[in-house]
Amino acid sequence: VSKLKLGQKLAEGKTKEIYELADQPGHVLVQSKDQITAGNAARKDQMEGKAAISNRTTSCVFRLLQEAGIKTAFVRQQSDTAFVAARCEMIPIEWVCRRVATGSFLKRNPGVKEGYRFSPVKLEMFFKDDASNDPQWSEEQLIEAKFCFAGLAIGRCEVDIMNRSTVAVFEILEKAWATQNCTLVDMKVEFGVNVMTKELILADVIDNDSWRLWPAGDRSQQKDKQVYRDLKEVTPEAMQMVKRNFEWVSERVQLLLEPQSQGRVVVLMGSASDLAHSERIRSACSSYGIPCDIRVTSAHKGPDETLRIKAQYEGDGVATVFVAVAGRSNGLGPVMSGNTVYPVINCPPLTPDWGAQDIWSSLRMPSGLGCTTVLSPDAAAQSAAQILGLSDHLVWAKLRAAMLNTWISLKQTDRKLQACNL
Repeated sequence: VSKLKLGQKLAEGKTKEIYELADQPGHVLVQSKDQITAGNAARKDQMEGKAAISNRTTSCVFRLLQEAGIKTAFVRQQSDTAFVAARCEMIPIEWVCRRVATGSFLKRNPGVKEGYRFSPVKLEMFFKDDASNDPQWSEEQLIEAKFCFAGLAIGRCEVDIMNRSTVAVFEILEKAWATQNCTLVDMKVEFGVNVMTKELILADVIDNDSWRLWPAGDRSQQKDKQVYRDLKEVTPEAMQMVKRNFEWVSERVQLLLEPQSQGRVVVLMGSASDLAHSERIRSACSSYGIPCDIRVTSAHKGPDETLRIKAQYEGDGVATVFVAVAGRSNGLGPVMSGNTVYPVINCPPLTPDWGAQDIWSSLRMPSGLGCTTVLSPDAAAQSAAQILGLSDHLVWAKLRAAMLNTWISLKQTDRKLQACNL
């Protein structure tokens, strides 16, 4: 931090300070504090080391989300207790996403028992106003408030984007925490408008103050700030217990950046003339972080070699999806499907002259074969990613973020078209 040229203090909250970076226009330094609060600061204590713990946690979470493809304000971790972020004008709404009913939801919804599971997740929003104890708002209230931040008016489109983004962020982190046998019960996020790009992005922090986290789904083992909220008396011993919980989370959250199982795609092409088609599959696989091998083999001309290659990849225990790239008469896909329990995807490189006839060798299968068929190399890679993503949370996160970004792009394009029509 000493190497940065700090400008004026732009804001100060209960747990952090935000400084302008004089030599980096459009960026700020978010400096955490060694302070923990509850009940809108009705309870407030110093916890030595909390700034470093919270900064490490939020930096890891934002890295995970950014690598998946979620747009955030996070730029880089600058020090043990601070990170650099894009400067945003913050929208004064806390978006809360719940998987399990607990906490304030039970008070506001009498009759619902703790542990009730929301499928789909339950989404709520709260207007940030300490004096009014952060009242719950509806989408209609937010739209009618007619907020405008950094030149961006907050209307139906922006509310829908924040709504969808909150759910996607929760589901990505829920899937990640499941790899550590932890249930992400609920969490809160905030959004801001980038003052330079005018984009609506995920901002603020996501740390152990932001969620409820129950190891093995057991509330009695909770590791989040709720432990501090529940203290009947704040003692040095109690604060040490709270700190140990925060440290536990900051250590585990770093594991969320690591794949729990590494799968791969193996493209089998019938001849060297299929290389361009196969390279497109490999390129698409790389966007999901999936390694991809390309091999040449013909099930018609060298079935023994085809089965030898198959056995080679089956023998090392790595989760594998085979993609068969063969034009004319596709023997690769059916032969592979009939001789392996691994998934097989046909992706034939069709030609204009005989393509309508050749495709039947990939579609019309004997009984007992289960290979699927797609025509686009991108679709083949996506289908493989969806299979491998079932056991790899990082691949799953990229798929979930891509789905969100496609939805946002369509939403924004439609709004622009409507504006042109008007």
